[in-house]
Order: sequence, then structure tokens, then C-alpha cells
Amino acid sequence: MTPGIMIISLIFVGISALVSYRLKSKFKKYSEVATSSGFTGREIAEKMLKDNGIYDVKVVQGQGFLSDHYNPGTKTVNLSPEVYGTASVAAAAVAAHECGHAVQHATAYPWLTMRSKLVPAVQFSSYIVQLALIAGILLVNVFPQLLLVGIILFAVTTVFSIITLPVEFDASNRALKWLDSAGITYKQEHDMAKDALWWAAMTYVVAAVSSVVILLQYLMIYLGASRRD
Repeated sequence: MTPGIMIISLIFVGISALVSYRLKSKFKKYSEVATSSGFTGREIAEKMLKDNGIYDVKVVQGQGFLSDHYNPGTKTVNLSPEVYGTASVAAAAVAAHECGHAVQHATAYPWLTMRSKLVPAVQFSSYIVQLALIAGILLVNVFPQLLLVGIILFAVTTVFSIITLPVEFDASNRALKWLDSAGITYKQEHDMAKDALWWAAMTYVVAAVSSVVILLQYLMIYLGASRRD
């Protein structure tokens, strides 16, 4: 890794840490605000799935703080303990967001379908991308094609990060719209839920921007070496 890429990486690590801290503080704050409906995260998830005609997805309790996710392989909405059994604005926002992914899956949302198709390529790339990039940098003056291989592998993960953005924003939009229409949240609660989901989305935005910038840095190194040849 070159000094320039290292500095950029450290900058984005710092930004990511700040965004993550802000997200956790927002979650903690809104976890202390009860929803008017009094529904727990589990109840909200089950109701949203039912309201969208989805009956083959189970809501289960997972482990770990903010570990909430939808698993399309097992068709489960996995909610962290802080969300599963809590009747708060934060729990409502997170539970509905994860169900938003389930609705995307059930309706074949194009961006989610595209991201799912990229998963095998991303998994393969993750195993060797760092090795290819490091070796490519070390041998860039004698064998720049190796760096190009690393760049292509890294580009796959970058594209995945970019495609993730509309998937996450759409899931949040679906969640907020349903929370209002179902009478789960009202004006002030809606604004809180929207704020929590916005900060959650920012973690993906930072990751995507960081990946694009670092990819461009590697590409500039490769083009510079190619021109010298």
C-alpha cells in the first residue's frame, strides 16, 4: 500500500468511526423513546410482512448489537435483542427496514437482484484482492499487469458497495412509508425513525465513497506505470 492510499484509508477509517459513533448514539437515544403503538420490533416485523403478503419469512432473534439483517437464503428477518423485544422508535425503524429488504426480495427489486448476483464474485475477490494489490504494487515497475488484476478484483467489491446504496435507501423508504400507513409511528416518531435510518445509510455511503476513491488511486498508479513502459 502506497503512502497516499494509506493516508486516504486512514481518513475514511476516521470518518467511518465518527459515523458509526453517531449511529450508535442515535440508536441509544431513540431506543429510550417508546412508540405510541406499543409494538415490539418482532411484532412490527411480523405485521409488516403480513401486510405485504409475505408469509414464508420468519422473524427470529439474533445475537450482537445492531446485528439486524435479512437473510434471503434462509428467508429470515434476524433482529438483535435490542430490537426484537423492545417497543421503541429505534426498534420500529430497524425492524421495518429489515422487512423492507424482505419486501424487495419478494417483489424482485432490480437492485437487490443485481447485488445478489454479485455475491459469489465478491466472495471470491475478497480472498485474494489484498494479496493481488500488495504484490501488484511491489512489482508494478516490472509486472504492472498483476496490479491490474488486483484493480479488477477491487472494482468488483466497489461496484457491490455502490449497488448497495439504492438497496439500503429503498428499504428505508419502504419502512418509513409503511410505519406511517400502519399507524406505528406519528409525526415526531416518524422524524426520529427517519433520522436513525439516515445515519445507518451513511455508513454505507462512506464505505462506497471510500472504495471508489481508493480504486481510483490504484488505477492512477497502474496508468502511471503503464506510461513509463
